[in-house]
Amino acid sequence: MKWGIIGTGNMGQVLTHAFVQSQLLNQNDLHITNRTIDKALQLRETYPNIHVEESVESLIDAVDTIFVCVKPNQMIPLFNEIKHIVTDQQLVVSITSALSVEEIESLVNCNVARMIPSITNQSLAGVSLVTFSDRVDITRKELFLKRCKSFSEPVEIEENIVRIASDIVSCGPAFFAYLAQKFIHAASESTEITQEKATILMEKMFEGFGTLLADKHFSLEELIDKVCVTGGITGVGISSLEKNGDDLFTHLIRETHHKFDEEKKNIAKEINHFT
Repeated sequence: MKWGIIGTGNMGQVLTHAFVQSQLLNQNDLHITNRTIDKALQLRETYPNIHVEESVESLIDAVDTIFVCVKPNQMIPLFNEIKHIVTDQQLVVSITSALSVEEIESLVNCNVARMIPSITNQSLAGVSLVTFSDRVDITRKELFLKRCKSFSEPVEIEENIVRIASDIVSCGPAFFAYLAQKFIHAASESTEITQEKATILMEKMFEGFGTLLADKHFSLEELIDKVCVTGGITGVGISSLEKNGDDLFTHLIRETHHKFDEEKKNIAKEINHFT
């Protein structure tokens, strides 16, 4: 088993860490490349035995599974570049939500999957969202899912909910980190607690919160009930959230879906250009 990663930006780096730290791959079995090759060479400073390929072509020659982690606007030109290089025995895996497996399959003649990772995968936790093209047989599908379990909980996802699932799994950590920062800022501005102390407490709260859920002590609803005593301070805080932030995530979802629709339209234009 030899895997390759094209694009060593944020998500390419997350996957590199996840593959190696989970011991899913030996470093010698991982090949990476990047348009700016220095970025890939920097990653090799952490993992000295991974292979840095000078070109996309040399990477494809060396591996059986190819993870495409470039920016959405670089996806279609890249698939057009590699369509005559990949073989029908290889598996191409895109990490971009806006590009369906059917669209990728129309561009390259090989097995196709989409795996939307989360930054939580770097700690060998969280979910990875997976979709397969019809061309991928059941044996290969099951093997890929089994391998993904080394660093995540893979969940097969239908095309009609891919955006909202990505909002929760992939974007969610950034959304809640932003809310935590706003909480920390308000705390330090409104009280005598320092931002440093509030940050430490917030991080420890998140760690404990995650453990409660992971160990299945409470569901989200049960957790609210356990902490929120009627007429108590938490109850007042929840009421304030209801008054001031009830539509927050409705607006968020509307905006992410609008951006998603724009990306889909741009991708469709690019596909028409290259086909």
